[in-house]
Amino acid sequence: MERISFTGQVRVYLGKCFRIFQNEKGWKNFIAAGLIAAIVCCVTGEDMFVTFAATQKGSFALVCACIWTGIFNSIRSVCAERAIVKREHRTGMKISAYVTAHVLYEAAVCLAECAIITAIVCLRNIANLPAFGILLPAFLELFVDFYLILLAADLLGLVVSCVVRTENAAMSAMPFVLILQMVLAGVIFELEGFMSFLSALTISRWGLASICVTANVNKMGFFYSSENDFAYTAAHQLGLWGTMLLFIIVFTLLCIGFLGLVDRDKR
Repeated sequence: MERISFTGQVRVYLGKCFRIFQNEKGWKNFIAAGLIAAIVCCVTGEDMFVTFAATQKGSFALVCACIWTGIFNSIRSVCAERAIVKREHRTGMKISAYVTAHVLYEAAVCLAECAIITAIVCLRNIANLPAFGILLPAFLELFVDFYLILLAADLLGLVVSCVVRTENAAMSAMPFVLILQMVLAGVIFELEGFMSFLSALTISRWGLASICVTANVNKMGFFYSSENDFAYTAAHQLGLWGTMLLFIIVFTLLCIGFLGLVDRDKR
C-alpha cells in the first residue's frame, strides 16, 4: 500500500465496497427502502401536499424513513472490518483514501435509494404534488431533498461505525441516534432554549424544512412552526441544502479523524 497513490487506494477500496455489495446482495437494501417509502406513503393520507398539518407530518415520516435507511446502510460497514483496517493502516493504507472510497460508495447507494423513494412518493401523491418547487420541478427538488437527507444520515451512520469497535455496539447505538433525530426534529415536541439549539444539530430538522419548502406549506396555513422555518424563497432553500451539505462534509472529516485512532485499539 505504501507505493500506491491516494487515488489508487481510493480505487482499490471503492472496488472492494462494490464487490462486497455484490457478494452480500446489497440490492436487498433497495427493496427495503422501497417498502419503507411505500408504507409511509400509505399512511400519510390524501391531504399530503394539500394541508399544512398533513404535509408536515407526512414530511416528518419521510424524513424518518430516509434517516433510518441512510444510517442502516453504513452503520456496520467499518466496524465489521476494523481489524483489517488496523492491519492495513500499519502497512501504508491512507485512512483518508479508505474513508473517501466508502463515502463515494455510500453516495452511489443513496442515489439509487433516493430514486426509488422519490418515484414512490411522487406516484402516490401525483394528484396533489405541485408542478414546481422553489428552484426546480417539484419531483427533482424532492429528489435533492431526499438525497441530501439520505447521504447525511448515511455518513452519520459511518461516523458511528468508525467510532465503535464491534457490530453489536453499532447496532446498539443505532436506536439512540434515531430517537434523537425524531425527538429533536421539532414536530413531536415544541422545542425551546437549549433543546432548540440541539435541534439545529440534527439532520431531521433541516431535512424536514427542505421538504416543506418544496411543498410551500406556508400557503397552507400554520400549525406551530414559525413562517421563517419554511420561508418559500430560493435563498432559504439553498441555505437548507447548504446546511445538509455541511453535515456531509463534517461527518466525512469526523470519520477520518476517528478512524485515524484505530492504532490505539488495545484488542
